[in-house]
Formats: sequence, C-alpha cells, structure tokens
Amino acid sequence: MNEKYIELRNRSTFGDIINTYFLFLKYNFKSYTNLYLRYNAVSIVLTLICSYLLATGFMGVASRDFRFGMSNNTDPDSYFLAGVIVLLLIVLMTSLINYSFSSAYVAEYANNNGKIVSKNIWRSIINNLGTIIIFIIIGALLYVIYLIISFIVAFIPFLGMIIQYGLSFSMTAVFGLTFMSIFSNQKGFGEAISEGLDFTFSNFWRVILFGLVIGILNLMITLLLLSVPGFIIFIYAYFSIDSNIDITTSAFGTSIVTFGFASFILSFIYTQALSQVSYGILYYNLYEVKHNVFLRKKIDQIGVNE
Repeated sequence: MNEKYIELRNRSTFGDIINTYFLFLKYNFKSYTNLYLRYNAVSIVLTLICSYLLATGFMGVASRDFRFGMSNNTDPDSYFLAGVIVLLLIVLMTSLINYSFSSAYVAEYANNNGKIVSKNIWRSIINNLGTIIIFIIIGALLYVIYLIISFIVAFIPFLGMIIQYGLSFSMTAVFGLTFMSIFSNQKGFGEAISEGLDFTFSNFWRVILFGLVIGILNLMITLLLLSVPGFIIFIYAYFSIDSNIDITTSAFGTSIVTFGFASFILSFIYTQALSQVSYGILYYNLYEVKHNVFLRKKIDQIGVNE
C-alpha cells in the first residue's frame, strides 16, 4: 500500500472532508496533473487556437486596424466569433473529459489503495462511454431547464439570487456525484443519477456548503495560477503606454493577450477538474455514511484476525 495513501471511505465530519481533499492534492498533485495533461492534450491545443482567435478578434475590434500580418479588409468580428465557437467546443469537450477522467482517477485511487494505473483509467472511461454520452445529453437538457428557471427567478430581488446559487450548487453536485456513481460502482445511467440525486438532496445543506467552500478555494487556486500571466500583461501594458506603443497593432501585443486568454481558459478548465476530484471525495464519504460498507468490512477483518 502507498505510505501516503488517504482512505476516502470514512464517515468524516464536514471539516475532515475538506481536509481530506487538500491532503489528497498534497500527495497526488504531481501524478494527477501529469495524467491530466496527457488526457487534455487536444483541448490544450484547441485552447491556444481559441486564444489566438479571441485575441486577434478582440484587438482588431478595438483598433479597427488590422496590421497583424493580415490584409486590412479582414473582418475582426469573424475572428472573434470563431474564437467564441472554438471556446464553446473546448468547454463541452473538456467538461466531458474532466468529469470522466477525475471520476475514474478517484475511483482507481480508492479501489487500489492509492495505486494509479493509467490504462485502467482509460479502460474505465471506454467501458462507461455509452452511459457518459447519455448523461451528457440529459445533463444538457437539465442545464437548459436550469437556465430558464434562473432567468425567471432573477426578477425576484435578493431571494432570486439565493435560489440561483442554490440551483447552481445543486446541479454541480448532482453531476459530480452521478459521475462518481458511474465510475465507482459501474452503474447505468438510471441508477447513477438516482444515487446522485439521493445523495444531494438527503444531505442538501452539507452538499451546498461543500460546493460553496470548494468553489471559493478553487477560485483562489485560479487567481494564483493567473497571477503570473496577469503580472506579465500588466507590466507590458504599462511600459507600452509609457512608450506610446499601440498595443492593438503590435504583433508582440497579440502574443501577450493570446497568452493571457490561454492562461485564463486553461486555469478554468483545470479547476473544473479539481472540483470533480472534490466531489469524488465527497461521494465516498456520503456513500459510507449511508451504507457503512467499508466500516463493516473492517469489523469483519477484525473477526477473522481473532
């Protein structure tokens, strides 16, 4: 067994679940990130393309003077629109990858006492691909319903905002716990979403508060990741203004803004994956609270040893 293995299948308090999440990241950050980069190689390439299109379109719209090595009759709006379309494709594709990869990773970790075998993760994703596709389709419909409800309640002062946040955290929890049910217990769509809904609403306040805390912590991680590119962009913009350089017509300026867009999108994508890791840890806690499987197994082992 891995000496740094953290048992996830415990009946933990709320504070202990948060602590388990950070201990998990502490001991597995490097291995998780290395595998994450391998599974998201395509989305990273698309992110760079999207960032270039967004940066080119944005700066072209700002200056209405295309001198980035392209003809002056090029419409910057088309570049910006293309960047938005690619961005939507990235979000859809990486959401599928992140939910699947992070869930499979946590399940592999829990089922093998901390030992991660990459091919097992890939095999698990392939075996559950049909269920995942069904869930993505149903999930998209649920998200549309969520948007409609959010739009309606937005007209209610203060209470509408609270309802929106509650719905958002609930949707995220249902999605996260359902994916974990799929990968942890190899359940079909119906059983998995039933368990996800059950865990979410039978532990509603714990789940909502957990989502809020993890959301804040992941936001801090995002800001930390963006601090370096943000500092670089700030320094470049400051000296450009001081030197009377038009950033919107500078090829180097385009590169800097592209780098900034890419950093923002990649940071968002990565923290989304980390959020699913946190819901994986929450899933095992809620599963043990309800079923006591791991506790009974430990008690049975004591009887055998005696």
